[in-house]
Amino acid sequence: MIKPASDFIADAQQHIKCLNPTQAKELIQSTKDIIVLDVREPAEAAESKLACSINLPRGLLEMKIQGHCPNEETTILVHCGGGGRASLAAARLKEMGYANAHAITAKYDELKKILG
Repeated sequence: MIKPASDFIADAQQHIKCLNPTQAKELIQSTKDIIVLDVREPAEAAESKLACSINLPRGLLEMKIQGHCPNEETTILVHCGGGGRASLAAARLKEMGYANAHAITAKYDELKKILG
């Protein structure tokens, strides 16, 4: 039996903290050492991007994250287009040793309204 992506996403969400856009905004405003990571593809980010985010596609995460975040204690908020890739990415970051990786599990348009 083939395991669907939704099963992987649900499993990932059991191991990470999932935030809505309002919670994300509050965390950004109250945390000094924080990175907002956009794991969408470059073409998606080129259409619209959060001013506070760094675009690092999900497929390159493991290979490039240390260049953007060498400190495993840095708070990392991960977002994508709908929450699935962000959840998978945040779970992988935790596996890699990043202690404070969280996923924003909202549609990008909702997030854009709150974070700009």
